Amino acid sequence: MKYERIDKRLFEKNRKNFMQAMKENTVAVFNSNDIYPISADSSMPFEQHRDIFYLSGVDQEESILVMFPDASDEKHREILFLKETNDHIAVWEGEKLTKEAAFESTGVKTVYWLQQFDTIFNQLMAEAEGIYFNTNEHLRANTETQTREDRFISKYKKLYPAHQVHKSAPIMHRLRSVKDEIELNLMQKACDITEGAFKRVLEFTKPGVWEHEIEAEIIHEFIRNRSNGFAYTPIIASGKNACVLHYVENNQECKDGDVILMDFGAKYANYASDQTRAIPVSGRYTDRQKEVYNAVLHVKKESEKLLVPGTLIPEYHKEVGKLMEEQLVKLNLLDKTDIKNQNPDWPAYKKYFMHGTSHFIGLDTHDSGLYHKPIEAGMVFTCEPGIYIPNENLGIRLEDDLIIQDGKPAKNMMTGIPLEIEEIEEYMNK
Repeated sequence: MKYERIDKRLFEKNRKNFMQAMKENTVAVFNSNDIYPISADSSMPFEQHRDIFYLSGVDQEESILVMFPDASDEKHREILFLKETNDHIAVWEGEKLTKEAAFESTGVKTVYWLQQFDTIFNQLMAEAEGIYFNTNEHLRANTETQTREDRFISKYKKLYPAHQVHKSAPIMHRLRSVKDEIELNLMQKACDITEGAFKRVLEFTKPGVWEHEIEAEIIHEFIRNRSNGFAYTPIIASGKNACVLHYVENNQECKDGDVILMDFGAKYANYASDQTRAIPVSGRYTDRQKEVYNAVLHVKKESEKLLVPGTLIPEYHKEVGKLMEEQLVKLNLLDKTDIKNQNPDWPAYKKYFMHGTSHFIGLDTHDSGLYHKPIEAGMVFTCEPGIYIPNENLGIRLEDDLIIQDGKPAKNMMTGIPLEIEEIEEYMNK
């Protein structure tokens, strides 16, 4: 891995918190992700399942974490099963975790090779009354592709049909939504790398550059600072492309007079950052572009004030909608008739601002969390209002990552990234 080793106390604490939430005499199992094939002998780069990473820090394929806090044999209360490494694997694939290295990075004392799993697991299940399976229950999850976790669940439900089945997801969503100080530091590192990339782009951008050239500048800055790469597919959308919310082609020339909407974030130690800015290709905004930009900026600043402990996300989004409605009227994009005749289920402002304002962020860009529960201190949310005007070839979205705090405003992790019009213009023209 490019990133520096993470303090194993984070993973020891995370496992302890999970086991405290487990029912009596139950086992919990977490699998790594597959390496997904492309065709022939090609495969996609490995991405670890965020749940096993959260609980162990293990960042390699063919790994299993088992937790059984009530096991009669103390050494079987936390177990890692890893792909056995050897000199041949080291030559062809690179060094894998040894048992000693696994303990050093995870704090798990008992490590077995994967071929021992069925024998050991059968012993554990003979004692246990129930099992926690780790199904993907994220509200936006695409579950069409069968995962290693899916295959495990299917197999072991048949082998142990008399055991009670429990869900890991509710526990994981609650735990992962509130960040430890170590996690916040890793996320800040990701934000700092993103800052460097954005400032690099401000100096690079001028009429005639191509969207993909900007993307290349960003990934260069990411990799040279030990990032894993992009936390999500980057959006470099100039002119009318900015009105396509998930525009990812990044294959058009950036023309004088246009604004480029850039939504990208670095990933560091598997932790995501997520920021959006909208900059003028020429280095100067037009009066109309400034007008729209400042409207979005106003909504962003006022929305951030609402991100406090106790807030319910659905109610928060309604309040942001009111803020946006007010600005769209001032921009002459909506009038009183539009508002009077609006559909309550799809308010008038949605014509120009059709997405949500905030989501959890952490190990996933759209991180696990309980959206029906009040916001708590230690959670991290994005704040990303936008206005999209296709007939003006203009889209403005502004986004930062914020830590919720007790008794004071949310802490912006991206204060070093230029945001005000004057800052951006000055940086592009210095």
